[in-house]
Amino acid sequence: QVQVVESGGGLVEAGGSLRLSCAASGRTWRSYVMAWFRQAPGKEREFVAGSSGSSLSTLYEDSVKGRFTISRDNAKNTVYLEMNSLKPEDTAVYYCAAVILPGVAIPRRWNEYRYWGQGTQVTVSS
Repeated sequence: QVQVVESGGGLVEAGGSLRLSCAASGRTWRSYVMAWFRQAPGKEREFVAGSSGSSLSTLYEDSVKGRFTISRDNAKNTVYLEMNSLKPEDTAVYYCAAVILPGVAIPRRWNEYRYWGQGTQVTVSS
């Protein structure tokens, strides 16, 4: 069983920055695709960013390209989401997700991920 734990959400003004962290347990960390999803009230859960198991590729949702950066620290089994130039429309609960998938592929659909964190609230005020 893989445990996924997020941290780092909060309240920030538009234009500000936040960094989310996600720690995952397990011996096969380097085979995990790690991704961030978000869900705003009344909306479907959407893909935000992902990092392949090989760490060789990343993928971003179009609205966050150039503003968000996903990175991973293999020594700490941790993935980060650096969020800059935040907008009110970025307000959502952010979830970290993992699936064991070696290589460079990064699934975008939430139902392709097996392990999920509890979520952390990000609120951007205008």
